[in-house]
Amino acid sequence: MPQELHYLKETPSQTAGPYVHIGLAPGAAGFDIYRQELGHDIVGPETPGQRIRVEGMVTDGTGAPVKDVLIEVWQADGQGIYPHPEDPRHAEVARDFRGWARVVPDFETGVFSFETIKPGPVQGRNTRMMAPHLSLWLVARGINIGLQTRMYFEDEDNAADPVLNLIEQAPRRQTLIARHLGEGRYRFDIRLQGEGETVFLDV
Repeated sequence: MPQELHYLKETPSQTAGPYVHIGLAPGAAGFDIYRQELGHDIVGPETPGQRIRVEGMVTDGTGAPVKDVLIEVWQADGQGIYPHPEDPRHAEVARDFRGWARVVPDFETGVFSFETIKPGPVQGRNTRMMAPHLSLWLVARGINIGLQTRMYFEDEDNAADPVLNLIEQAPRRQTLIARHLGEGRYRFDIRLQGEGETVFLDV
């Protein structure tokens, strides 16, 4: 006979569910309930730096676009400073710089895009410098735990970046490099599974 359990059973794992946009990005879901939606702009109009536009698509293991994904973007300013007290230089962060945003794709095409400034190199652990990058966190139906990854820039020197160099298979590092399309535009596609799967970080 099976042993009787004298404690509550573990609840099933939950994904973000179909209503993630209503809760976290209501404007994208058609609900105009805030004067200014939280996480809409990474930078303000007065933020100095090189303006860039990032576009891309999140796809599943079959190559189909994941249209209900929500992406949080975190980044440093053009001098490599985060607007967070844990950054020793946070008092010097660029004016009108928020440093994070929530991005959702077009619900018809699955293409996402956002505008920001290009971040500067950031000092990491042991004073090692990290190449300019964006930190991305993804959540959607079917994802039990949010996925963390990074986006680096094709037109920057990424050779000494300590995080990229943790990836043993050098070809897989390319999944974190955005293509430079010219005129401040970058293309960064994220593959959740299968051939060419994007590297995700355990942080």
